[in-house]
Amino acid sequence: MVRIAPLQPPYSESTADMLAKWMPPGSAVSEPLALFRVLARHPDLMGRMRPLGAGLLGKPQLTVRERELLIARTTARCGAGYEWGVHITAFARPLLGLKDDQVRSTATGSPLDDVWDSRDRVVLTLADEMFDACTVSDRTLAALRTEWSDELVLEAVICCGWYRLLAGVINAAGLDPEPWAEAFPA
Repeated sequence: MVRIAPLQPPYSESTADMLAKWMPPGSAVSEPLALFRVLARHPDLMGRMRPLGAGLLGKPQLTVRERELLIARTTARCGAGYEWGVHITAFARPLLGLKDDQVRSTATGSPLDDVWDSRDRVVLTLADEMFDACTVSDRTLAALRTEWSDELVLEAVICCGWYRLLAGVINAAGLDPEPWAEAFPA
């Protein structure tokens, strides 16, 4: 049940401009996402949020695979099937080629599932640790540092926090899944 309804058209010129900035360039989706239309209820806050969200998606140092695994696992653990489905459909499947068992594992499995290689396991474990304890264990940090700089660790931690924040907005608003997005596994 929707608790905070997304704005509906017609939009003011300033709202339409802001919504257009939030949508990915060249998106095949014609209507701005419901999440963005909920955020548009508070234009000042939405404007302040955009630079961080755009930076995580548009100018990351993380690889797309690392970023999308963090997002899928974080949003799944938060119970935000809306955002999980958007990212699985728009990024994880087409860009990463995740298979059904991997997609399912991000939602209902474990980083230890045999569908993941050792690097993916560490990334998924980071997301789980950030969800469970809001920190990264020494063991996970050591594993990450074999390939990552402190900058990448910080970006990954902030990515998890950003998507936990969005999950909170989604869950508080009671958003229904986008009609084109993959359904969250039961």
